[in-house]
Amino acid sequence: MSAEPLLRLEQVRRSFDRGHIVALKGLDLAFKANESVAIVGRSGSGKSCLLNIATGLDRPDAGRVLWQGRAIGERQEWARLRRSAIGIVFQEFHLLPTLTAQQNVELALMSGALGRHEQSQTAASALERVGLSGRAGQLPSELSGGERQRIAIARALVREPAALFADEPTGNLDSGNAEAVERLLFDLQAERQMALVLVTHDERLAERCDRLVRISDGEVVEDRPTERMAA
Repeated sequence: MSAEPLLRLEQVRRSFDRGHIVALKGLDLAFKANESVAIVGRSGSGKSCLLNIATGLDRPDAGRVLWQGRAIGERQEWARLRRSAIGIVFQEFHLLPTLTAQQNVELALMSGALGRHEQSQTAASALERVGLSGRAGQLPSELSGGERQRIAIARALVREPAALFADEPTGNLDSGNAEAVERLLFDLQAERQMALVLVTHDERLAERCDRLVRISDGEVVEDRPTERMAA
């Protein structure tokens, strides 16, 4: 495996309100292929800002972000990466309410080279992998929170990305659904050998990852292997 990180943030700084609110303070951080990383910290620590910059949804005021050693800056470059190599799962699911489960997954394939039939087959396979093949025709309003989150995961993974970022993926779920979604995420990460980055308040979930990165006031204050890796 190459020693080059899959994704690296170098001296990334981001502020808001004309510089009065500094979300990230010259942050340096790297993510390797095939590892699972938890980003933890209190509300307002900069976790979500970090995720947005690491996935190109936002741009830093200073510093740079490198994908496989190459600096990425243009919005078009980031859009291509999100279509091909980076998957994102949001806490609020972000499913279109008028589309079925399968149609929501198919959306991620619309701009690719697959024909309509292949898109349908690929989306159906993704739903089967997350255990929802029997719910493909349901609207989001007809599904439970855990089911909606699994659809969001299927949509993020349908292009087989090299990295999956998830923002509080179990934050809106009850304990049973949260455990099922956690198990699914780690199973998929192991199967596909992708990087998995979880932004979370949940210290227990964080300790299931290979590595824990703690953010406080826009800075990395801890970066260590978890107890699971040390065992």
